Amino acid sequence: MNEFKPKIMTCMKGYCVQQLTKDVISGIIVAVIAFPLSIALAIASGLSPEKGLYTAIIGGFLVSALGGSRVNIGGATAATVMTVFTIVEEFGLSGLAAATIMAGIFLILMGFLRAGMLLKYIPRTITLGFTAGIAMGIFSGQLKGFLGLEMGEIPVKVIDKFIAYASVIRTVNPTALCTGLLAMAILIVLPQFLPKVPEFLAAILITTPLVQFLHLDVATIKSVYGELPSHFPEFTVPSINFDMIQALIPSAVTLAILIAIVTLLACVVTDGLLGERHNSNQELIAQGIANIFCGFFGAVPVAGAVARASNSVKNGGRTPVAGMVHSFVVLLILLLLMPLAGYIPIPVLSAILIKVAYNMSGWRDFLYLFKHAPKSDNAVLIGTFLSGILVDLLFAVEMGVLISAVLFMRRMSEVTKVREWEYLNEEEDGDPSPDLESLSLKKVPRHTMVFEIEGPVFFATIDDFMNITAGKTTKVVILRMRSVPSIDITAIHNMEKLLERCGKKKITLLLSHVNEYPYSVMKRAGFVEKLGEENFCSNIDAALKKAEGLVS
Repeated sequence: MNEFKPKIMTCMKGYCVQQLTKDVISGIIVAVIAFPLSIALAIASGLSPEKGLYTAIIGGFLVSALGGSRVNIGGATAATVMTVFTIVEEFGLSGLAAATIMAGIFLILMGFLRAGMLLKYIPRTITLGFTAGIAMGIFSGQLKGFLGLEMGEIPVKVIDKFIAYASVIRTVNPTALCTGLLAMAILIVLPQFLPKVPEFLAAILITTPLVQFLHLDVATIKSVYGELPSHFPEFTVPSINFDMIQALIPSAVTLAILIAIVTLLACVVTDGLLGERHNSNQELIAQGIANIFCGFFGAVPVAGAVARASNSVKNGGRTPVAGMVHSFVVLLILLLLMPLAGYIPIPVLSAILIKVAYNMSGWRDFLYLFKHAPKSDNAVLIGTFLSGILVDLLFAVEMGVLISAVLFMRRMSEVTKVREWEYLNEEEDGDPSPDLESLSLKKVPRHTMVFEIEGPVFFATIDDFMNITAGKTTKVVILRMRSVPSIDITAIHNMEKLLERCGKKKITLLLSHVNEYPYSVMKRAGFVEKLGEENFCSNIDAALKKAEGLVS
């Protein structure tokens, strides 16, 4: 990048008290929404509840202050839950801190290398498939709390979770289940009648007093995690070594990719609401810096949160000030109200996350694509989804990209064609054969063959290219390449073989109308020198004229 330029430096011109009031109100509303979500996502990630608040406070503030979007708000997100849970299970809190810092470094590099623009080339089938995989992972992780099951640690893999649940299904706590169902009913029904009331907070405020006053046998945050800290997070350098860093590289890369995709999708959503345009590379740099600080302060990795950003816009937020206010309000909640959070029932948090998983699953779009999209797109969608739930999310993205690339090459190979011109052939009596298809083509000299090449020429199309063959009396072969937009080194290698075959048969090879990019690739590969500059013709007329001179 030419310069480090956060959006706040350019969008505050003409800022007034009226907009400040709207940003403050918006920030407060978003903080109220973020509070229960941050706690629930931290618990789902295998961490203590306050670490989700640390993310909103530290990561959220830095994302707003340094980001490339006017209104994107950072916080703990569902997209990273499964990856964080896996890291914590394998490497502990120090490993998570190190992976978060490493992911931050990768994000900064992605920003400076302008990788933000590359993410738009990821097909929708991949993003929908891996998002559905994330949703399934979150849903599967919440059944223990929602049902009140008596069991030890939850397995990492989705299938293993369901197997473990089946083995302890007899331990379902009816009271916990009823509490969870009540919370779920509130989450579903309330938005229908009171859309402006945060349903997540309402579910907590209704069910928590009910559980306490009736002394219900339901696990709460306090009964599971003990007293919650109500102080600003402490700066801590994680205890790591070189072997741990090496082992964490795949997980850190996964985090960076997930954070980048989710964040930029959130920016695209808010761009649509505002009619604005974000700076994707600046946003990645901000996310990287924010995650480095989150790692040092023991927070959950931060990413752009669609729900918070869109709610900010809907409530009048138009500048990064709203996101910074949101972080400050969450800090006040941590310092003043955190002890009360200990009474929140675990089934309620599980219900909240099940609703989050439902919202992000995109099942309607999933079913629509599955029914109406081509089979090749369905292969990408299903392959990505199954890879996400059976292996991990990084493998899901890799598998989706691999399948998409293979299918794309197949489509391109079908587009590319090599066809021989059907031209007037003279019979033994000297009369031309009545080939009606040839009437629209140019007259081709004797002992000359013309091949029209259409479409990109690359390694997946070499079979068509090898079909170029000369007759026994052929003296000149012309390759007409006006419809070839690109060429790769494998195709040039096969052109060299064709040139060798022509040389052995004393046939002159001519190239007609080679476009700028294919010509530059040929020149770098040395093919122009081997063929000879004089055998490159500007158009087919020049090539036919040259061929006539060679065969006469």
